[in-house]
Amino acid sequence: MIALMEFFNAINEFMDTGGQVLTVIAGVIFIMWLMIFERFVFVWYSYKSLKKHLIASWHNRVDQTSWNAEQIRIALISRGTTKLNRNLALIQSLVVLCPLLGLLGTVTGMIEVFDVMAISGSGNARSMASGVSRATIPTMAGMVGSLSGVFTATWLKRNAKKEAELLADSLTISH
Repeated sequence: MIALMEFFNAINEFMDTGGQVLTVIAGVIFIMWLMIFERFVFVWYSYKSLKKHLIASWHNRVDQTSWNAEQIRIALISRGTTKLNRNLALIQSLVVLCPLLGLLGTVTGMIEVFDVMAISGSGNARSMASGVSRATIPTMAGMVGSLSGVFTATWLKRNAKKEAELLADSLTISH
Protein backbone atom coordinates (compact mmCIF):
# COMPACT_ATOMS: atom_id res chain seq x y z
CA MET A 1 0.00 0.00 0.00
CA ILE A 2 2.85 2.37 0.84
CA ALA A 3 4.58 1.56 -2.46
CA LEU A 4 1.37 2.42 -4.31
CA MET A 5 1.10 5.74 -2.49
CA GLU A 6 4.74 6.53 -3.32
CA PHE A 7 4.07 5.62 -6.95
CA PHE A 8 1.11 8.02 -7.16
CA ASN A 9 3.10 10.76 -5.40
CA ALA A 10 5.92 10.36 -7.92
CA ILE A 11 3.45 10.60 -10.81
CA ASN A 12 1.83 13.65 -9.23
CA GLU A 13 5.21 15.38 -8.81
CA PHE A 14 6.12 14.56 -12.41
CA MET A 15 2.81 15.98 -13.67
CA ASP A 16 3.31 19.15 -11.60
CA THR A 17 6.83 19.56 -12.98
CA GLY A 18 5.57 19.36 -16.56
CA GLY A 19 2.73 21.83 -16.17
CA GLN A 20 -0.82 21.80 -17.50
CA VAL A 21 0.18 20.80 -21.01
CA LEU A 22 1.60 17.54 -19.65
CA THR A 23 -1.85 16.70 -18.25
CA VAL A 24 -3.35 17.20 -21.71
CA ILE A 25 -0.63 15.05 -23.28
CA ALA A 26 -1.29 12.31 -20.71
CA GLY A 27 -5.01 12.44 -21.56
CA VAL A 28 -4.32 12.19 -25.30
CA ILE A 29 -1.93 9.27 -24.77
CA PHE A 30 -4.48 7.51 -22.55
CA ILE A 31 -7.24 7.89 -25.15
CA MET A 32 -4.87 6.77 -27.93
CA TRP A 33 -3.85 3.62 -26.06
CA LEU A 34 -7.44 2.89 -25.10
CA MET A 35 -8.35 2.93 -28.79
CA ILE A 36 -5.29 0.85 -29.69
CA PHE A 37 -6.25 -1.73 -27.06
CA GLU A 38 -9.79 -1.85 -28.49
CA ARG A 39 -8.35 -2.51 -31.97
CA PHE A 40 -6.17 -5.34 -30.63
CA VAL A 41 -9.16 -6.93 -28.90
CA PHE A 42 -11.19 -6.63 -32.12
CA VAL A 43 -8.44 -8.12 -34.31
CA TRP A 44 -7.69 -11.02 -31.97
CA TYR A 45 -11.23 -11.93 -30.90
CA SER A 46 -14.18 -10.28 -32.64
CA TYR A 47 -12.86 -10.26 -36.20
CA LYS A 48 -12.59 -14.04 -36.37
CA SER A 49 -16.33 -14.47 -35.88
CA LEU A 50 -17.10 -11.62 -38.28
CA LYS A 51 -14.86 -13.19 -40.93
CA LYS A 52 -16.55 -16.58 -40.47
CA HIS A 53 -19.97 -14.95 -40.81
CA LEU A 54 -19.00 -13.08 -43.99
CA ILE A 55 -17.45 -16.17 -45.58
CA ALA A 56 -20.44 -18.32 -44.61
CA SER A 57 -22.93 -15.82 -46.04
CA TRP A 58 -20.98 -15.81 -49.32
CA HIS A 59 -20.64 -19.59 -49.60
CA ASN A 60 -24.33 -20.07 -48.76
CA ARG A 61 -25.29 -18.13 -51.88
CA VAL A 62 -26.48 -20.21 -54.80
CA ASP A 63 -25.59 -17.58 -57.39
CA GLN A 64 -21.92 -16.57 -57.18
CA THR A 65 -21.18 -15.74 -60.81
CA SER A 66 -23.61 -12.99 -61.82
CA TRP A 67 -22.98 -9.26 -61.73
CA ASN A 68 -25.27 -8.96 -58.67
CA ALA A 69 -23.30 -11.67 -56.87
CA GLU A 70 -20.05 -9.83 -57.59
CA GLN A 71 -21.52 -6.64 -56.12
CA ILE A 72 -22.59 -8.56 -53.01
CA ARG A 73 -19.07 -10.01 -52.74
CA ILE A 74 -17.60 -6.52 -52.97
CA ALA A 75 -20.04 -5.31 -50.31
CA LEU A 76 -19.04 -8.17 -47.97
CA ILE A 77 -15.35 -7.38 -48.45
CA SER A 78 -16.08 -3.71 -47.86
CA ARG A 79 -17.98 -4.49 -44.66
CA GLY A 80 -15.04 -6.47 -43.29
CA THR A 81 -12.49 -3.86 -44.38
CA THR A 82 -14.52 -1.05 -42.81
CA LYS A 83 -14.66 -2.89 -39.49
CA LEU A 84 -10.91 -3.56 -39.64
CA ASN A 85 -10.06 0.09 -40.36
CA ARG A 86 -12.40 1.59 -37.76
CA ASN A 87 -10.68 4.29 -35.66
CA LEU A 88 -7.27 3.83 -37.34
CA ALA A 89 -7.34 7.35 -38.76
CA LEU A 90 -8.22 8.74 -35.33
CA ILE A 91 -5.40 6.78 -33.71
CA GLN A 92 -2.97 8.15 -36.31
CA SER A 93 -4.26 11.67 -35.66
CA LEU A 94 -3.64 11.27 -31.93
CA VAL A 95 -0.12 10.00 -32.70
CA VAL A 96 0.54 13.17 -34.70
CA LEU A 97 -1.04 15.36 -32.02
CA CYS A 98 1.33 14.19 -29.25
CA PRO A 99 4.52 15.94 -30.48
CA LEU A 100 2.53 19.06 -31.33
CA LEU A 101 1.27 19.22 -27.77
CA GLY A 102 4.85 18.64 -26.60
CA LEU A 103 5.90 21.64 -28.65
CA LEU A 104 3.13 23.67 -27.02
CA GLY A 105 4.56 22.64 -23.65
CA THR A 106 7.99 23.79 -24.79
CA VAL A 107 6.64 27.19 -25.77
CA THR A 108 4.70 27.68 -22.52
CA GLY A 109 7.73 26.58 -20.47
CA MET A 110 10.00 28.99 -22.29
CA ILE A 111 7.50 31.79 -21.72
CA GLU A 112 7.81 31.01 -18.01
CA VAL A 113 11.61 31.20 -18.27
CA PHE A 114 11.40 34.58 -19.97
CA ASP A 115 8.96 35.82 -17.33
CA VAL A 116 11.41 34.83 -14.58
CA MET A 117 14.22 36.58 -16.44
CA ALA A 118 12.12 39.73 -16.82
CA ILE A 119 11.13 39.77 -13.14
CA SER A 120 14.57 38.99 -11.71
CA GLY A 121 16.44 41.04 -14.30
CA SER A 122 19.11 38.41 -14.73
CA GLY A 123 19.74 34.94 -16.08
CA ASN A 124 19.89 33.23 -12.67
CA ALA A 125 19.95 29.49 -13.37
CA ARG A 126 18.12 28.53 -10.17
CA SER A 127 15.19 30.81 -10.90
CA MET A 128 14.92 29.53 -14.48
CA ALA A 129 15.11 25.82 -13.62
CA SER A 130 11.39 25.23 -13.15
CA GLY A 131 10.59 26.91 -16.46
CA VAL A 132 13.20 24.84 -18.27
CA SER A 133 11.75 21.63 -16.84
CA ARG A 134 8.27 22.77 -17.88
CA ALA A 135 9.73 23.26 -21.35
CA THR A 136 11.51 19.93 -21.71
CA ILE A 137 9.28 17.42 -19.92
CA PRO A 138 6.18 17.94 -22.13
CA THR A 139 8.38 17.68 -25.23
CA MET A 140 9.79 14.38 -24.02
CA ALA A 141 6.35 13.06 -23.05
CA GLY A 142 4.87 14.03 -26.42
CA MET A 143 7.66 12.29 -28.30
CA VAL A 144 7.49 9.14 -26.17
CA GLY A 145 3.71 9.00 -26.63
CA SER A 146 4.02 9.52 -30.35
CA LEU A 147 6.75 6.91 -30.79
CA SER A 148 4.83 4.33 -28.78
CA GLY A 149 1.72 4.93 -30.86
CA VAL A 150 3.33 5.11 -34.29
CA PHE A 151 4.64 1.54 -34.18
CA THR A 152 1.35 0.05 -33.04
CA ALA A 153 -0.69 2.17 -35.46
CA THR A 154 1.54 1.00 -38.31
CA TRP A 155 1.14 -2.62 -37.25
CA LEU A 156 -2.64 -2.26 -36.99
CA LYS A 157 -2.82 -0.65 -40.44
CA ARG A 158 -0.68 -3.36 -42.04
CA ASN A 159 -2.65 -6.08 -40.31
CA ALA A 160 -5.95 -4.57 -41.48
CA LYS A 161 -4.68 -4.50 -45.06
CA LYS A 162 -3.46 -8.09 -44.86
CA GLU A 163 -6.72 -9.33 -43.31
CA ALA A 164 -8.77 -7.48 -45.96
CA GLU A 165 -6.77 -9.20 -48.69
CA LEU A 166 -7.22 -12.59 -47.01
CA LEU A 167 -10.96 -11.94 -46.73
CA ALA A 168 -11.13 -11.06 -50.45
CA ASP A 169 -9.25 -14.28 -51.27
CA SER A 170 -11.65 -16.29 -49.08
CA LEU A 171 -14.69 -14.96 -50.90
CA THR A 172 -14.00 -16.74 -54.17
CA ILE A 173 -16.41 -18.61 -56.38
CA SER A 174 -16.98 -22.13 -55.09
CA HIS A 175 -18.13 -24.82 -57.50
